[in-house]
Amino acid sequence: MRKIIAVIDDDRAIRNGVSSLLRSAGLDVRLYENAESFLNEGVARKADAAITDIQMPGMSGLDLQETLKDRQPDLPVLFMTAFPEDALRQRAMARGAVCFLSKPFNAADLLFWIEKATAPAGRGQE
Repeated sequence: MRKIIAVIDDDRAIRNGVSSLLRSAGLDVRLYENAESFLNEGVARKADAAITDIQMPGMSGLDLQETLKDRQPDLPVLFMTAFPEDALRQRAMARGAVCFLSKPFNAADLLFWIEKATAPAGRGQE
């Protein structure tokens, strides 16, 4: 069964680029322009991991992470951001993020962290 990865980012170009990469790696991808649409669709219950931007209109990626901790604590959350501030990184990682990637990031790095996050044996931290 193919793994389902949710990509949440307000930038269409980023969503489409990440989607192309993940699909080429054999993953099933669901795209969302904001955290609210992701939560409203209920895909979190079906997803194997969520990749989210930190700064988005409305609910931020960190707020999404907090909401998911209550709703689906086992869903791995991976962050990508154009604003790699140390305080944001520390906050995300302290709350259990799988990784915190700075845009632009290396495609191999993202695929590595997705594999690590969705591996049956458990989840790793950066």
